[in-house]
Amino acid sequence: MAQNDRENIPDSPKQSSTGRFGFIFFIIIVIVFVYFIFSGNDSRKRLEMPYNEFLSRVELGQIDSIRIIGQQEIRGSYRDALKGEGLFITTIPYEDPQLIPLLKEYNVRVTGEPARVSGWYILMQAVVPVILIVFLIIMIRQSQGQGNKAMQFGRSQAHRYEKNSKRITFADVAGQNEAKNELQEVVEFLKKPQKFVKMGAKIPKGVLLVGMPGTGKTLLAKAVAGEAGVAFFSISGSDFVEMFVGVGASRVRDLFEQGRKNAPCIIFIDELDAVGRTRGAGYGGGHDEREQTLNQMLVEMDGFETKDGVIILAATNRPDVLDPALLRPGRFDRQVVVAMPDIKEREAILQIHSAKIPLASSVDLSRFARATPGMSGADLANLVNEAALLAARNDKQKVDTDDFEESRDKILMGVARKSLVLPEKEREMTAVHESGHALLHYYLKNADPLHKVTIIPRAGRLDLPFLFLKMIPIPVHAAG
Repeated sequence: MAQNDRENIPDSPKQSSTGRFGFIFFIIIVIVFVYFIFSGNDSRKRLEMPYNEFLSRVELGQIDSIRIIGQQEIRGSYRDALKGEGLFITTIPYEDPQLIPLLKEYNVRVTGEPARVSGWYILMQAVVPVILIVFLIIMIRQSQGQGNKAMQFGRSQAHRYEKNSKRITFADVAGQNEAKNELQEVVEFLKKPQKFVKMGAKIPKGVLLVGMPGTGKTLLAKAVAGEAGVAFFSISGSDFVEMFVGVGASRVRDLFEQGRKNAPCIIFIDELDAVGRTRGAGYGGGHDEREQTLNQMLVEMDGFETKDGVIILAATNRPDVLDPALLRPGRFDRQVVVAMPDIKEREAILQIHSAKIPLASSVDLSRFARATPGMSGADLANLVNEAALLAARNDKQKVDTDDFEESRDKILMGVARKSLVLPEKEREMTAVHESGHALLHYYLKNADPLHKVTIIPRAGRLDLPFLFLKMIPIPVHAAG
């Protein structure tokens, strides 16, 4: 799904030119500072003379004339014999009452002038602060115009999905019929609220999707948004909490404020356990930032200012750690369990994901649906993708049964270590051992039927004896 149109609008030429202008301004200031710092220092360094050396040269009669600038700096020239050395500069490090008598004694011409202040120095003192203020104003305006997050700590980080974006409906979700029936009520209320109001019924304010990772909780939430055709705000639980105190609560307020302005709408909070954990379990006690965020969420969901038209969807795989106040009626009224798919649902999921790849006619998806008990929808999507990658690696035109077989074995037990060198005796012992397993599964009445027997080691099954893949039984029961 696409994000908010406001987020997809490119920067305007005016904003881009402002940014370039500010950057060029900054570079010019840096160049001017560097020039004045190093240009004067380099020339002075070449002419600098220690004060004790200056006194020694006066006593040797090598100094012709000097000019005392202010009370500390001396600039002078040598006598004719040393003219090749040019001018010199020295600094008086302390008050020296013997300096003037010494200069008179050795006939050194002395002149003086007050300390000079460079015109560039005065200009820089007057202009640079003005330039910096103008530059700061430009940067602040630019950051506000582009919605810089650094200036918007308390704003909600939710993404808004519009009606004209790519829609996902319940038809795109294989299986999960019970969960879809529960969520269908939310969709019907948003489309036809009079149907429920006439009967005096109230739609649940919050619906919590509970299930193992990869079962399709987020996908179901997107399908609800696609079916309802209303404004849909999506945010992760971890997006509320920052290092700054009060930011999480501020973001909760802003999120619900946006929801009320766009009512009727759906607010989806993914990974709710990141912010909804039981209070009192943190290190900060009642003043913990996470708990303050949760408190604000509780108030927004069912407080004095609560208004209808905003439905909260949330997803978690840890309902046991959520705060009881969050799960009570009036907040999350209904919990919808998104279960692991059974054999029919696994086949439907494989068909959806296989529709995007070229399949060979020999591929029987029902066979792999039976061979993948315990796999979630995300696992099955990964299985199809791995099979497509294997086919492409082997320069095939279509994905065949062997690719699916190798993909499933790789996911369940790791990559085959065909290059591993084993002694003949150890391979024979392992073959006998695995043959015993195969015979038991073949003759026992209630055992799962055999599918494959091999002694090729797999990298992902280090817990098995001899590092060998046992067998991949296909369960005879229909459900996962």
